[in-house]
Amino acid sequence: MSTASTQLPEGRYGRSADERADRKLKIIGGALGVALIGLVGWFGYDYVGGTEISAQVISFKPVSDSAVEAHLEVRKDAGASGYCTLRSQSADGVEVGRADFRFDQDSSRVDKVVTLRTTARGSTAELLGCHSG
Repeated sequence: MSTASTQLPEGRYGRSADERADRKLKIIGGALGVALIGLVGWFGYDYVGGTEISAQVISFKPVSDSAVEAHLEVRKDAGASGYCTLRSQSADGVEVGRADFRFDQDSSRVDKVVTLRTTARGSTAELLGCHSG
């Protein structure tokens, strides 16, 4: 007695359902992979190439018991706008003033003397950070 083969002859009836499903999964996986790479690339470009504002306090001086003048040098992209946050502390370390100063000039370098109002005599002018927007 001979046993009959249960497999179909190879190449005679087209692809099996499993092969078609595998092909669909490969296409869907490839499309999702490309979309993920594109999304990561977009966020990376936005993070690295985003508008950056940097600044430093060149000098400061208390002008009264309720104000401190600070000379800021701001570097940014030309045409970008943003703000920098300054704070002042008294001699014993208590924060006596904090304010945001906007920089909307078109130039890439801005020198500006700003006046920070304080609740008591300030002995420092500290730059906390700058942000675009």
